[in-house]
Amino acid sequence: MLAYDMLADAIDEYIKIGESTTIESLKRFCRAIVEVFAKQHLRSPNANEVARLLHVGKERGFPGMLGSLNCMHWKWKNCPTAWAGQYAGRSGTPTIILEAVANYDLWIWHAHFGLPGSNNDINVLEASYLFANLASGIALPAHYVIKGNEYNMSYYLADGFYPKWSTLVQTINDPCGHKKTLFAMKQEACQKDVERAFEVLQSRFAIVAGPSRFWNKHVLHDIMIACIIMHNMIIEDERNVNATINDWM
Repeated sequence: MLAYDMLADAIDEYIKIGESTTIESLKRFCRAIVEVFAKQHLRSPNANEVARLLHVGKERGFPGMLGSLNCMHWKWKNCPTAWAGQYAGRSGTPTIILEAVANYDLWIWHAHFGLPGSNNDINVLEASYLFANLASGIALPAHYVIKGNEYNMSYYLADGFYPKWSTLVQTINDPCGHKKTLFAMKQEACQKDVERAFEVLQSRFAIVAGPSRFWNKHVLHDIMIACIIMHNMIIEDERNVNATINDWM
């Protein structure tokens, strides 16, 4: 059901259990994945990982970059009618938003899921905990130099829709001149890391690519987070820490 988005009553003959038992097993499996593996496979980078991300960012032309930030909408087919207006965004159908940060090898280390689809990316960012550690002064240090100026705060690449914060670097709209055009091209290329992560996640777990047929938001949350955790497990298992950045491009 997670990998191919099959209906419970379509696989009851294959696994020899009833439809209701299949659905309950899926719910319990996802809840167990979240409870057991979330702290290990869905967490902020440690000191060694931050150093690797900063090194890779520098190799790609963005010293101090920790990853790319963006949002994805998951259609909610069985959204309660009373909530439909709240969850319907620009598409006109109810959706639930996933905010994520991914790096060059598609490892998703920040995921905030559950806000109604009527919110924009700025609302989601303000409701998430992405900068909670930074606001508390406990974020891992990131020291780098750009044109002789020293900086000690990392940043993320984002779309131009996001606010002009020092922790977010957007592209340049309508760039004029060679330098600005080159910067916009590099920024947009690196910022698409999170878009590629979304595509790979949906290709691995088709259940988050199609409309969700569950009613309970907590179940949807467990399914999405469990899929992200298993996606990260695959990334970490196949990752070659000695590979150069060109091996990933």
